Amino acid sequence: MAEKVTIADVARYANVSRQTVSNVLNSPEVVREETRRRVREAVRVLGYRASQAARQMRTGRSRLIAARIEPAQQDGINGSVFDRFLHGLTESAARAGYRVLLYTADDHDAELATFDDLLGVYVPDAFVLTSTDYGDPRAAWLLEQRIPFVTFGRPWGVPPDQKYPWVDVDGAAGTATATRHLLAAGHRRIAFLGWPEGSGVGDDRRSGWARTLAEAGIGPDELSELDHRTEDGVPEGAAAVTALLAAGRPVTAVVCVSDSLAIGALQAGGDVAVIGFDDTPVARAVGLTSVSQPLGEAAARCVALLTDMLDGDAARRRSHGDAAPPDDDTGAPANTSVNQGAGARGPSRTTTSGDSPAHVLLEPTLVHRRSA
Repeated sequence: MAEKVTIADVARYANVSRQTVSNVLNSPEVVREETRRRVREAVRVLGYRASQAARQMRTGRSRLIAARIEPAQQDGINGSVFDRFLHGLTESAARAGYRVLLYTADDHDAELATFDDLLGVYVPDAFVLTSTDYGDPRAAWLLEQRIPFVTFGRPWGVPPDQKYPWVDVDGAAGTATATRHLLAAGHRRIAFLGWPEGSGVGDDRRSGWARTLAEAGIGPDELSELDHRTEDGVPEGAAAVTALLAAGRPVTAVVCVSDSLAIGALQAGGDVAVIGFDDTPVARAVGLTSVSQPLGEAAARCVALLTDMLDGDAARRRSHGDAAPPDDDTGAPANTSVNQGAGARGPSRTTTSGDSPAHVLLEPTLVHRRSA
């Protein structure tokens, strides 16, 4: 059996110190690019593999980011949204030198118990929370334990003293764009199919529809008449549109809070324009116009905020590609001015205030198909 390649072997091959090799493997931004290339070539040629266990003992870090797999959706349509987000999260974490640890939990209480289990066994460095809601107890627990985390979704109804970073998609902007598209096509009787009141995400999406129609001259009484709340699902969407079409003044178009409701609206028949939300694979298959969330970008922003907390300024420089040249092979980098937050690939708003955590709001886009 061949002898195991050690860090000393890599150092001799690259003609650098062992500390330089360690820096290239763990903090590459402090090493000159030419030296990094030489060390990485030595790693490749010799087949060196770093011991994750040894690294964890040395640094006290697992380089694991924990995230929950969402419970299966009854109709399977909207579940693909979180699948795409987790795929992007895994890719972005890997680029930053982390791995994603997936877990399951049916509700918040079960998830809090899972936090304890994970921290006792795997010791993840941070968490990504999804499906945030009013008064979310998970965030309060992680804040109390001083464990780094970011939420995908705004902290609806969170107490003012609970401040933490989040990344979200501007649902109101998405439904406003959808409503303007229908108005431009000549529609005036544009209904909204939303979730029961109290859903932060659902209420946010409803607000974009309501504001846009109000700006177009639709009065509050008619808005109330066009506003339909129901549980999520294809049958619920079909039943809602059937009722709206049977009303004294039937609707001609519908903006839906989800693709599940929109698919149901299409099944109800009638000459009604329908727009969904989430641009799921089913929407693409049936020709449903839908609001598309930039899930890959959202995942990348979550990882960027976490690495900023976990790795400090060095990670922020890497995310911008503007690492400063070091004074020597193993020395610290020269002074550099670094922007806040990760660079966006699409429209977004990033807000910070003093010591307050970063909040990133991404803009969705409308994908046009034959349904509207």
